[in-house]
Amino acid sequence: MAKAKIFVARAVFPEIVEYLAQHFEVQSNQSDQVLNKDQLAQHLADKDGAFTTGSDRIDGELLAACPRLKICANMAVGFNNFDLDAMTARGVLATNTPDVLTETTADFGFALMMATARRMTESEHYLRAGKWTKWSYDMFAGSDVHGATLGILGMGRIGQGIARRGAHGFGMKVIYHNRSRLDAATEAECKAHYVSKEELLKTADHLVLVLPYSASSHHAIGAAEIGLMKPTATLVNIARGGIVDDAALAQALREGRIAAAGLDVFEGEPKVHPDLLTVPNVVLTPHIASASVPTRLAMARLAADNLVEFFSKGKALTPLNPQALAKH
Repeated sequence: MAKAKIFVARAVFPEIVEYLAQHFEVQSNQSDQVLNKDQLAQHLADKDGAFTTGSDRIDGELLAACPRLKICANMAVGFNNFDLDAMTARGVLATNTPDVLTETTADFGFALMMATARRMTESEHYLRAGKWTKWSYDMFAGSDVHGATLGILGMGRIGQGIARRGAHGFGMKVIYHNRSRLDAATEAECKAHYVSKEELLKTADHLVLVLPYSASSHHAIGAAEIGLMKPTATLVNIARGGIVDDAALAQALREGRIAAAGLDVFEGEPKVHPDLLTVPNVVLTPHIASASVPTRLAMARLAADNLVEFFSKGKALTPLNPQALAKH
């Protein structure tokens, strides 16, 4: 029996490519060229499966040009690069990589919050520029994390991980808002209290965004929401670009309406709103919250295992639209 044909859309660990090659006929973009829509469609036209990342858009137009495609395995927990309705209609299974990145991403979210609160980026730039010539009582004096109120918008696995770190490690008061309230046992484990979104914004000393991106969460934090926050508060976004109105945030930071922000994700990334590059009180990182070697390897392996499981057993480990299987 002929092996299924797989396209690996971006560079990935060589051992993952070797693993896939044991099961499939593999074409891999190890040069890591970011493919436009037409280029991606050309590569997938004769492929049975795809190993994708968040930069690879899979929609109805692409699927119409790729009639053999049966599965796209995303090396990411997010999947807003997938048009799930179009994929399901054509019987193309979508998978992602949940759970394996939860603790690493929570680590990073907490680190970014601390760097933001304690003004680490500002102070490093100051030092590197040779401006540090003496001690002063208020030099880069930021805000405390221990004992402060941690607000979390979006209380899934990663939000819960951040809550546990804050409550158990730093004695923080944890409040959260979510589409649905957590069960009592999970709230107790996280020492977290459910509040309205308005109360969350008004009360949090440090607000961390961990909600999924959708049409309803677009600009969930804009000028009006920032206006409810304390002028001493910090805002951290490790969720998705588009959840925050980056232009409104840059203006608020410039005007001192909140103290600082830490951003790992951006609207239109890898482009960053130019105003964010000119305000000093923001920590900027290039979407690296899950970027530890063990975690990225685990993500890649899970994406690969989804492909192996599908073509060997007709199912997947972490399907996003299992109803697509009924089309086969």
